[in-house]
Amino acid sequence: MMRAMLTLAALALSCAAQQTRVFTGVITCTMCKNDHRKMGISPDDLCVRECIKHGAKYALFDGRNLYRLSDQQTPEKFAAQRVRVTGVLYAKTGIIKVERIEPAGPSKPGAKSSGSPRQPEGTGHKH
Repeated sequence: MMRAMLTLAALALSCAAQQTRVFTGVITCTMCKNDHRKMGISPDDLCVRECIKHGAKYALFDGRNLYRLSDQQTPEKFAAQRVRVTGVLYAKTGIIKVERIEPAGPSKPGAKSSGSPRQPEGTGHKH
């Protein structure tokens, strides 16, 4: 009985730690992160797509952190654009298990930081 309760408690903690959240930032690549100038390919969306062709992965940059994305197809249409990614962050790997990606619009002054549970507001990155 005690073992079952401990297992249930561990499962509950695991589920709580993997809460669905909304992250706001710019779709980029793991090669350039937040600076596409060093590659010399312009505009930024073209740079992101070229880096993907050469082995980089799609990622989200929120102004501070770079998160790899589990979905590597959907981000293509949002390359170098500000988006909201709904998903679960696996902190140990820095990967967001993507549930949804949608346009976020321009950055707002004084916006809250991204990654808060169910908070669509966040800091963005301008290229």
